[in-house]
Amino acid sequence: MSSQGLGGGIGVTSGFTRLCKGLAVVLISGHVILHVFPSFISYLALIPARTIPFAWNLVTAGYVEQHVIGVILSTIGLLFIGRLLEPVWGSKEFLKFIFVVNFLTSVCVFVTAIAMYYITTQENYLYTPLSGFHGVLAGFLVGIKQMFPDQEISPLKIKAKWIASLFLLPCIAVSFIVPESAPYLPTILFGTYTSWIYLRYLQKKPETNLRGDPSDEFSFSTFFPEFLRPVIDPIASIFGRLLCGRSEASTDAKGYMLGGGGAALPGSDPAEASRRRERGARALEERLAAGASNEDHLSHKDAAENV
Repeated sequence: MSSQGLGGGIGVTSGFTRLCKGLAVVLISGHVILHVFPSFISYLALIPARTIPFAWNLVTAGYVEQHVIGVILSTIGLLFIGRLLEPVWGSKEFLKFIFVVNFLTSVCVFVTAIAMYYITTQENYLYTPLSGFHGVLAGFLVGIKQMFPDQEISPLKIKAKWIASLFLLPCIAVSFIVPESAPYLPTILFGTYTSWIYLRYLQKKPETNLRGDPSDEFSFSTFFPEFLRPVIDPIASIFGRLLCGRSEASTDAKGYMLGGGGAALPGSDPAEASRRRERGARALEERLAAGASNEDHLSHKDAAENV
């Protein structure tokens, strides 16, 4: 295993995939369109009172940034995290992940806004335009947690398995301190949770035709401090059964159970999840080695030119 962290060893601008570049163009174009035609926000952003009949905004809202800072951060996050995840998942699965997480996040935000309106009768829950790629970015961090849990993020000196949780904490704190940031919080929270649901239960593994990652290292309670896990685990298992119709085994022969029959799906075990993470680590090491090779090549070239 490479000792280099996720933050080092790869050229700053090297390795961006064609798909990520294309999606970055979509994000930038969406922001430009809103800047030139401000009225388009009514049709592209998620405005709960207008979602019916404008249901397409459940999809378009995630790719439209209303502010310059948002489009810059989203583009940077997409390019840098995408070059880690896409080679491991494949372009098709990477794009599917983005679409599914974005759509499910929008649906959850829509339902929450409607519920908050009925609870508080405040119309701002119905008419505030909500949009942005930050829900998917939060989901990317969950993917990093799954694929590279023990890799160190160089600038921060922390393991990647904590990055999703550490991202949520300041977001929650800021939403209480800065009221203007509160509308972004549901998207980030639901982006994190729906991405975990997708990766935990739904993501198809082509090599086995099975779905999900049942390993203990990727259970929902691992997002929380260890002393809270005995409380979180029972709650998470309830939501898992409600959302997916499956229960997680708690014995050494862990795997997904079929209904109430107690028969584990063949091959759906922690060993498979471990192999998957090993493939992710190998892919990362290959990218680190490629980045180092490119840097050596450039340094030799510069030296030759100086001579």
